[in-house]
Amino acid sequence: MEREEAMLAASSMYYLQDIKMDTIANHLHMSRSSVSRLLRDARESGLVEISLRPTPTRGPGLAKRIEACFGIEAHVVPVADLADEAERLDQVAKATARIVTGWFDSDMIMGVAWGTTLAAIARHLGKKPTRGSAIVQLNGAANVRTSGVEYAGNLIARFGEAFDAQVHLFPVPAFFDFAETRNAMWSERSIVRVLDYQRRADIALFSIGAIAGEVPSHVYSAGYLEAGDIQTLDSEGIVGDVCTIFLRADGTYEDLSMNARATGPTPAELREVPRRICSVAGDNKVVPLLAALRAKVITDLVVDEQTATKLVEHVMALKDGAASEAEIALRADRSEPLPISN
Repeated sequence: MEREEAMLAASSMYYLQDIKMDTIANHLHMSRSSVSRLLRDARESGLVEISLRPTPTRGPGLAKRIEACFGIEAHVVPVADLADEAERLDQVAKATARIVTGWFDSDMIMGVAWGTTLAAIARHLGKKPTRGSAIVQLNGAANVRTSGVEYAGNLIARFGEAFDAQVHLFPVPAFFDFAETRNAMWSERSIVRVLDYQRRADIALFSIGAIAGEVPSHVYSAGYLEAGDIQTLDSEGIVGDVCTIFLRADGTYEDLSMNARATGPTPAELREVPRRICSVAGDNKVVPLLAALRAKVITDLVVDEQTATKLVEHVMALKDGAASEAEIALRADRSEPLPISN
């Protein structure tokens, strides 16, 4: 058989009839590697042309509007309109894992929070060996039911394995019973060592905690808060958290009583980290995400298209007295219509 005829035969079977390479090799009486070379040559010669028809997305337009309003870099992940929140989370986690892998390198420190979203990101991490790098846990994970080591420790360890990085766990509760105990612990040398790694981080990776939703945040669903704590959240107007530091809708946090017992870095401390990556998916995350953006803890946002749409819709529905000048400007920007949300 002439080579061009063989290229045509192999390409027709592979691309049009969806026949596996091994079967094609048997049919053409050649090795699998020979079939692979025929398919490669068919593409290079122009005999086979491959084109992609991407699903229409308004992701780039949404990203530009979010970036202009909040002064951050936004990565809007396209997902199917009918995707449920678990599927949306998975796509955002994949995109975040890819972005983080590209940015993190040798001689760098990355602070990593824990939770449902971070666990999903950890599952999608590829292998990128580095030298002299470190992964440090950003907030404690113990509560009265568990030490938190198995959950948070395994999650942080997965990041360490992916990058061949040294791992530094944070062996403290997510919330202390008493603020005085927390303050005393922050003077212990073993804790000071971890806090020092946190302060020297080049990248912080975290998500947004939301009180309710189809995929609830781990801090609200795994026994970290008592009934009295939930009542306090309601009475103080808390809408969510970043690294177990609670936020009001306007992004304020300093005078919230629960934060005196929390172990994560405050927004002021997070803002000292050069690159702060927030990964978010889910309708229930919109209000706490806006609070985090107002607290200026995010430099890079990875978000699915539906959540990004609802964020912009939410800002556009705010009354003037409840919106900043930049948010009012976003509402006035009608340059591109929003995607239709379900």
